[in-house]
Amino acid sequence: MSTTHKPIVQSNSTLHRNGTGAGMAVVDTGTQVSGNRVDFNKLQSICTELLIAIGEDPDREGLRDTPRRFAKHWRDFIEYQPGNTNTSFEAISTDQIVTVSGIKVWSLCEHHLLPFWCEISIGYIAEDKVLGLSKFARIAHKYAHRLQLQEQLTHQVADEIQHVTKSEDVAVLGRGEHLCMTMRGIKSPSIMSSSVMRGRFRTQPETRQEFMEMIK
Repeated sequence: MSTTHKPIVQSNSTLHRNGTGAGMAVVDTGTQVSGNRVDFNKLQSICTELLIAIGEDPDREGLRDTPRRFAKHWRDFIEYQPGNTNTSFEAISTDQIVTVSGIKVWSLCEHHLLPFWCEISIGYIAEDKVLGLSKFARIAHKYAHRLQLQEQLTHQVADEIQHVTKSEDVAVLGRGEHLCMTMRGIKSPSIMSSSVMRGRFRTQPETRQEFMEMIK
């Protein structure tokens, strides 16, 4: 069985505009779990075959335990459980921009199976609910722990933030470095940015600019 890991992510939280936040009530709508499971023994066999294919001896000292470590890494990555992502709070004053920035996650490029890291910033305009602070990081990790594209990752995070908060005004910005570009191909380090802007973040330039200023 895989171990459930609880990520430790330091984020900067900001509440802006009107509202005192008084009279909050917690709403917990359940725990999100992943249905993906890996074939641990097959992963070990694949690693052994890979070592042979690249001219290595899987029985030599230093590689004997590599297939098990390889399989464990994939199991921990794919079977990762983010925990509860749905806790929200009710009865706050509305029209606040809430932002969380600096959520750094690691994922795997689905084109080359090489890692990429992405720093996620999230914003939304609160209506009748605000999302519990730790849930932002849990949601980001939930969608990072799979074969992924950064553009898809930012959309999936935005979809879930919108679903949980019931807000139409959601912004997600991702900035990441992809090792499929840094260590292969052009071999040039660079930062890729992708954003999803919905509701007032898309239609009101001043709201979008305020979000960008807040996450600096």
